Amino acid sequence: MKLVWLTGLAALALLLGLAGYLWALKPGIVQLQLAFTPRAFGEIVHAWSPQQLARYRIHLFVDGLLLLSYGAFGYLLVVRTRLFAGAAPWVARLARWVLPLAAVFDATENVLHLWLTQAPRFGVPVVYAVSAGASSIKWLLLFSFGGLVVYALARAED
Repeated sequence: MKLVWLTGLAALALLLGLAGYLWALKPGIVQLQLAFTPRAFGEIVHAWSPQQLARYRIHLFVDGLLLLSYGAFGYLLVVRTRLFAGAAPWVARLARWVLPLAAVFDATENVLHLWLTQAPRFGVPVVYAVSAGASSIKWLLLFSFGGLVVYALARAED
């Protein structure tokens, strides 16, 4: 149970720290994450100063720690607590892998963003689409896990 708390608190601390670190970026990073085209991506990156772009690029390394933390937390929450004990076995199996899978898509997005923000790369539109697609799937999985937790909590109250 200690590891569940440790990974959960680490994920929360990293999330809050990164949110504060990136707060001044306008447009925000979620808009960049969902930029499916070179033009949309470029408009956001070029709205930032060189210092802000450097800040974004630095955050990607710390975000690697965040995705490891939340991926581990999701897995451990399901396998080391009784939260999903009242749920159907397939729901618990699904819930076990949702956040680790989100972390894989987050890592994919991070690697691509590190490469895409290194220099202008307008000749590879598919990379922008893959990056935004990975981000979209990540967000879908994160929200899905939240829904699964709400479902499990509602079942526990019955």
